[in-house]
Amino acid sequence: MTDFTEARRKMVDGQIRPADVTDLGLIAALLDVRREAFVPPAMAALAYLDNEVALGGDDRRLLKPMLLAKLIQAAEVGPNDRVLVVGAGTGYSAAILGRLAHEVVALEETAPLARRAMDALREMRNVTVVTGGLTAGWSAAGPYDVILVDGAVEEAPQNLLAQLAERGRLVCVLGAGPAGKAMVFRRSGSEVGSRPMFDAAAAVLPGFAKAPVFAF
Repeated sequence: MTDFTEARRKMVDGQIRPADVTDLGLIAALLDVRREAFVPPAMAALAYLDNEVALGGDDRRLLKPMLLAKLIQAAEVGPNDRVLVVGAGTGYSAAILGRLAHEVVALEETAPLARRAMDALREMRNVTVVTGGLTAGWSAAGPYDVILVDGAVEEAPQNLLAQLAERGRLVCVLGAGPAGKAMVFRRSGSEVGSRPMFDAAAAVLPGFAKAPVFAF
């Protein structure tokens, strides 16, 4: 039988800390949240490996723990922040962020995943799961201090960037396959700047692939 508490500790000590994740609140959240509760039961023993975990449907996956932790750290989440998670899946990243921020909106468009997120997050009073198209974001609860795109996009997500508050940050993986980059976007007035942080790879979320270009 897997000792999940020990598995969480090994994940943090073996994957998270060596990746220069030093935010103590984030580390505490990673040690506290039961990642195994957010994967299919048959995959529970794989929940803490240095790998993505398949959630089923539309090639949806939990990000690698190290990648998720580095994205969240780069977002500089504060205790008064309002956060939007785009592509929340079963809710793991929202559970982490709910321990760091004032309020989290977890947006998911795949109904079975959204139902699983609602079940897994039902005791977190500051996390709300909503269902809708990912590319549209969730402007009704915005603007947001932080937006986490829980997967990759192939182009800068303009609809989501428009939902950032002043000085708001959006973090994501930009690009498909091994050529992707972890990015942080920041709003200053009417302008949004961007900065690449490190090489990263993640599955492209539904709706965020580039439109095909036809040559004649």
